[in-house]
Amino acid sequence: MASTSDIRKGLCIKYNHDIFKIIEFLHVKPGKGPAFVRTKLKSVTTGKVIDNTFSSGHKIEDVRVETRSYQFLYAEGETYHFMNTDDYNQISLQESSLDAPGLLKEGEVVKIMFNTEDSMPLSVDMPASVILEVTYTEPGVKGNTATNATKPAKVETGAEVNVPLFINEGDKIKVDTEKGTYIERVKV
Repeated sequence: MASTSDIRKGLCIKYNHDIFKIIEFLHVKPGKGPAFVRTKLKSVTTGKVIDNTFSSGHKIEDVRVETRSYQFLYAEGETYHFMNTDDYNQISLQESSLDAPGLLKEGEVVKIMFNTEDSMPLSVDMPASVILEVTYTEPGVKGNTATNATKPAKVETGAEVNVPLFINEGDKIKVDTEKGTYIERVKV
């Protein structure tokens, strides 16, 4: 058993007969009354996100997890296939268990969390950012670097990302996987 002081991003807990992963939390100490922890929980079985508040000192049941490196092989409809980089075993996961499936490129190495009790995969942790090639966007015009205006661009995985006006087709860009936003252009 853990308490609210152990809450951190990425912790998996049992709550309401389901397993949830903490995706956001905030310790709040109001001027009047007891402290509490405001959390955003994502169900690892359904993908549903709920808001919950735990009072200070509340006991939570954490789930023991093990993290392993897997390489993304290919997607087949809603099913995504991964290969363990250590023993080459393959597993298949549904799209709902992925945080940003549109930014997952073939060959990308991700971390998959497994429940140690029954060896069931709980969630897929993407790298903080990925480098993707722009396959389609409106052509850039010289001198369009001074404003914060953006335009939509389609990347090699099929996802759409808003990019600055100076980005052209064939450019490689770094994308934040948590927010799905453009970070910078990458020189190759």
